[in-house]
Amino acid sequence: MTQKTFLFGYGRHGIPIAEGLKKDGHRLTIVESDEANFLKAKKDEYIDIVLVDITKDADLEGLMVEPADQLICVMDDEHLNVFLTLSLRSLFPKSYILSISDSIYASQKLEMAGADMVIDLYEVSANRIHNILNKPVATKLLYQFATSGGQINFRELIIPDGSFLHHKKVESFDFRAYGVILVGLIDREKGDHFIFITSGYEHKLDIGDTIVVLGENRDLEKFQALIAQNEVT
Repeated sequence: MTQKTFLFGYGRHGIPIAEGLKKDGHRLTIVESDEANFLKAKKDEYIDIVLVDITKDADLEGLMVEPADQLICVMDDEHLNVFLTLSLRSLFPKSYILSISDSIYASQKLEMAGADMVIDLYEVSANRIHNILNKPVATKLLYQFATSGGQINFRELIIPDGSFLHHKKVESFDFRAYGVILVGLIDREKGDHFIFITSGYEHKLDIGDTIVVLGENRDLEKFQALIAQNEVT
């Protein structure tokens, strides 16, 4: 890809997002105003890292952002994140800005500040999923859908009797082909413990297991109907 992705913040939200962007091959530049976070990014072997005072427009202008570049605001300080979004929109009016929010009030401020998209962690966790996912992980997964323009949600699905998913191995089934991401599952035989799915994880699905998937509403509806079938045509 030709455009750069500037990630503002390498803290509790930024670290997992940076990891995902790096794996996806983005031309990533990490921008930090905290020296400890800056040194942490260097220790994690990121190459393009900038330490600037993000409250100063002159420092932000020095980043040489192009109109096609993507700007992702994930500062741990909610107020600083709003200020940063406002500054970036003023300085780079044509760039795509994505910001995250920890509260409904911050979301409103971020939208007013000019963010093209706000990932509201408050809304994401406002259902049962908040008991089994932490916010940085949710942010990382949501970013993969950030440019889709659709309504993103989590959905818990119980594998029904007769489902083709019965005895399927998690690692061998391509959930992405159906427009959803498998976040994790609850194995009925092992109780109520939630198992977060990571790459390389092998698990056999069974009738009665609960799977948690992430996607656009329309894809979630289709997938929910699909798993009720005894085979995929």
